[in-house]
Amino acid sequence: MASPARREERLREGRLTSLALIKLDYIAPPPDLAPFVITFYLFRCDESEIHDIQPGTGCNLSIFMRGKGEMAFRDGMIDASHPINVLTPCAVAAPFMVDGPWHAFGAALSPLGWAALTGKSAAKEGNRLRNATELLGADFAAAGERIIAGYNAGALDGGGMEAILSDAIRRNIGPVPSSHVRLIQMVAQWLGSSLSPSVDDLNAMANYSPRQVQRLVDYYYGLPPKQLARKYRALRAASLLAEPGITADDADAIAGHFYDQSHMIREIRLFAGRTPARVGEADSPVLGALLNLRNFREIRPQVAPLPDDLHR
Repeated sequence: MASPARREERLREGRLTSLALIKLDYIAPPPDLAPFVITFYLFRCDESEIHDIQPGTGCNLSIFMRGKGEMAFRDGMIDASHPINVLTPCAVAAPFMVDGPWHAFGAALSPLGWAALTGKSAAKEGNRLRNATELLGADFAAAGERIIAGYNAGALDGGGMEAILSDAIRRNIGPVPSSHVRLIQMVAQWLGSSLSPSVDDLNAMANYSPRQVQRLVDYYYGLPPKQLARKYRALRAASLLAEPGITADDADAIAGHFYDQSHMIREIRLFAGRTPARVGEADSPVLGALLNLRNFREIRPQVAPLPDDLHR
C-alpha cells in the first residue's frame, strides 16, 4: 500500500472528472423530513477513477451501491469509504478519489438532521468519513444493504431508495431541545442577513449569553459563529461568482466583503477547494452541484440562504 503522503498526493493531484461523465439527480425529501434532510441525491459515474472536491459543507449520509474510495482532510488524515457512509460536517474543502464505476445514493442533512440522528458534537466529530453502521447503528446498515441489493438487482430506482432511507431516518430521529432548534433557525436567519454577518447581531437575537451561543453553534455546526460566517461567506461568494452573467457591480460588491483579491482567492480555495476563476468550470461536478445557487435559494431556512442585498 502507498505511504500516507503518496496517497494524499494522489488524492490532491488528480484531474477532476468531467461533468459530462456524471449523472446527478436531486430528490426532494418528504415534508415531514424537510427540517432534517436538505435533499436526497442519486450520483452515477461509470469512469474507472473519479476525482473531485467536497466543499466545506454539512453532513452527508451516503450509500455506495458501486465503487469505493478515499478522502483527504486538512489535518492529514485519509479516510476510506464504506458501503454506508457518514461524511461528518466539514469545516473546509476535502479532495477525494473513487475507484469506479461509482453509483451512490445519499441524503444531505441539515444541522438539525445531524444533531437529531447522531446526538453528537459536530465540532468533535467533524471532518471525517465514518462508517454509518458505527455512527448511526444497525437500522441504517440494514437500510443500506437493502438499497445496495435492490439497486444492483435493478429493482430500485431513486424513489424506492428514498423511501427506504426516509423510513430509517424517521425511526432514528432523536429529540433536540426546542430552545436549540430555535437557535439553529436563528443562525440560518443570521447567516442569510448578509454576506458578512456580525456576530454581535447573532448574540442580540439569541436568548443565550455570547459564550453559550459560541458553544452551541460550535456543537451543531462544527465551527464557532465567526468562523461559520467566514465559511459561508466564501461558499456563497463562490456560488455567486460562478453564475453566468454576473454583473461587474455585483462581482465588485462580493469582492468588497474581503480584504482584497488575494484574500478572496485564499478563502474560496480553502472552503470551496477551487479559485474563484475555476469554481464554475465544468470539470468539477460535485463542487459545482454543491455550490450551485439552488442549494442556497431553496434550502431556507436549514442552512444559510443568500442575503437579499450584497451591496453594503
